[in-house]
Amino acid sequence: MTELPARKLVKQLIPALLAGVGSALVLVLMDLIAETWLHHLIWETLPSALGFTHDSRWWIFIVLTFAGVAVGLTVWLIPGHAGPDPATVGLMHAPSPVSTVPSLLLAAIIGLACGVSLGPEFPILGANVSLAIAFGARMLPQVTSSQWAGLASAGTIGALFGTPIAAALMLTETLATQKSDESLWDRLFAPLAAAAAGGLTALALSSGGTMSMNLPAFPGLRLPGFLAAFAIAMAAAIVGLAATWVFPRLYRLFHQLRHPFVILVAGGVCLGLLGALGGEITLFKGLEQMQELATRYSSESAGALAAITGIKLLALLVAGVTGFRGGKIFPAVFIGAAFGFLVHALLPSIPVSLTVACSVLGITLAITRSGWISIFVAAALVPNPVVLMVLAITVLPAWLIVTGRPEMIAGQPVAVTPSRA
Repeated sequence: MTELPARKLVKQLIPALLAGVGSALVLVLMDLIAETWLHHLIWETLPSALGFTHDSRWWIFIVLTFAGVAVGLTVWLIPGHAGPDPATVGLMHAPSPVSTVPSLLLAAIIGLACGVSLGPEFPILGANVSLAIAFGARMLPQVTSSQWAGLASAGTIGALFGTPIAAALMLTETLATQKSDESLWDRLFAPLAAAAAGGLTALALSSGGTMSMNLPAFPGLRLPGFLAAFAIAMAAAIVGLAATWVFPRLYRLFHQLRHPFVILVAGGVCLGLLGALGGEITLFKGLEQMQELATRYSSESAGALAAITGIKLLALLVAGVTGFRGGKIFPAVFIGAAFGFLVHALLPSIPVSLTVACSVLGITLAITRSGWISIFVAAALVPNPVVLMVLAITVLPAWLIVTGRPEMIAGQPVAVTPSRA
């Protein structure tokens, strides 16, 4: 007798909940180590003890150079070599052996704590997928490795954004390319359960922050506003495309150094120089810095906002091509917000909430090539029903700009020479 669809879906809840809760716990632990304990040590305790201020240009340079050395040693010497180079694979890449997880998480924690301009999404997705496949197969061997990978990915995305909505949007893009006799919602059922479990677990264990920015209320929109929204999103998408064009060329330039340790040290030095030039606002993954920028953008000149945008974009490119383990989504959101504040400074008659939302949409779309996630993050920053409607329309001309263009992925990775130590 054929099993009823509802009963089949209910059986998927146990592995979904295990994957979601487990993925969130790994993320929360990584955040606790990197962004609480080590962050306090590196940016408060040590500079005070050594006679620096936490925002000293010299201290920023020292810390980011140290990050290059530490991550370089991790990639070079520690077994697993921190997994694949994020510059050479997409966010949803093939699972790595579980033996890569310790070095991958270590490299990610160092980068996050030291202020490297990358987010946690790439390493935490890779680590959670590998862990789910390795340990899930032992607990519930009837669940396939590909199913565990999908559930861990969904649970991790739910935990990263604190909601299953982001996971649902990203998964619909993935599932749309796969042929199946099942309905879309049957295929989404277990991943959404995993994403919900991950999001709720992360919210329960974290401070419960929000991506929403404290911007002036959106005054409404008429036809000229739509035209401005189209132009802003398309201009931001062009900036993002320029970055994707530079990415593989910068990758080849740095990789003339050949050895991953040397490449990462050079990347750390460059990031230190950029950080010293741009200040603390241009460091880290960018969410807290974006909230800070939202409180001071009105007192910044257009030149200063352009410098912040450009330095952060360069920092993302350098960190991405030199082998630091991290993701591009969160820095792209900061870059988009900074570009939006710049547009408002140049064209103050356009509401700042509109310039920020459309700029985030365009930049994120060009860098991630995910229409749904770009709409989601832009709408999360400026939560307004009218803005959401504008974004749903504005994504269309922006997509025409980016579709068919090369993605932000470089060539083959540099081979890592195993240590003889």
